[in-house]
Amino acid sequence: MRATFEELKKLAGTDLGTSGWKTVSQDRIDTFADATDDHQWIHVDVEKAKQGPFGGPIAHGYLTLSLVIPLWTELLDVEDVTTKVNYGLNKVRFPAPVAAGARIRAAGRLADVEEVAGDGLQITADLVVEIEGAGKPACVAQLLARFYR
Repeated sequence: MRATFEELKKLAGTDLGTSGWKTVSQDRIDTFADATDDHQWIHVDVEKAKQGPFGGPIAHGYLTLSLVIPLWTELLDVEDVTTKVNYGLNKVRFPAPVAAGARIRAAGRLADVEEVAGDGLQITADLVVEIEGAGKPACVAQLLARFYR
């Protein structure tokens, strides 16, 4: 969905639909492990992970969370602003692991829009990161973002 700053004020409660699918490859998992110094075997040791609790390597929960940003930008684009700020999260859970090679997408709903100082708007968005073919989501989060003119 595309919206202007003024239109955004009226969109609280709007279902934003779903993003496209994004593959979480083993290469992406390994790169994230290198960037964060988190080389736990369940993420990066493919052979050992096959014998582990998930039957293969899985993405880091924080990798899944970091992919919320590119998925989110497919759901809402506020056009006439000068600054977009990731303000934080209210709640995050990881109900199911993302297996290496799985595809994920985000579904979102704009829960609230409120004015903030500096000619800005703060949004609260309810997001669910779905795993293709899975019964449980990979991540459930409430995103806070700010937009300034």
